[in-house]
Amino acid sequence: MSAVVPLRDAGVPLLAGTDTGLPGTSFGESLHRELALLVEAVLTAATAVPSERFGLRDRGRIAPGLRADMLLVEGDPTADVAALRDIAVVWRRGARLDGQGSQSS
Repeated sequence: MSAVVPLRDAGVPLLAGTDTGLPGTSFGESLHRELALLVEAVLTAATAVPSERFGLRDRGRIAPGLRADMLLVEGDPTADVAALRDIAVVWRRGARLDGQGSQSS
């Protein structure tokens, strides 16, 4: 885990940037890694963190026994966050929804 999650949770404003000049960092490459970590933090902020903050222990993660509300998207949102806009299937309470928002059998 990076430092992004605890900082975000503490209300610290997050800025994209690197500590280039420190051993093991380089211009460009370090910024790309930082941006990937920020995408990961955004995905967590949209799933597990709200569930934790509101005490909804039965959702926010994929695990046995938890409420099955999920989106299946075309693509990998960890590689391209815009993939979240290309929703293929939605499940609500474990039931697959049809294109009209109704549960399908």
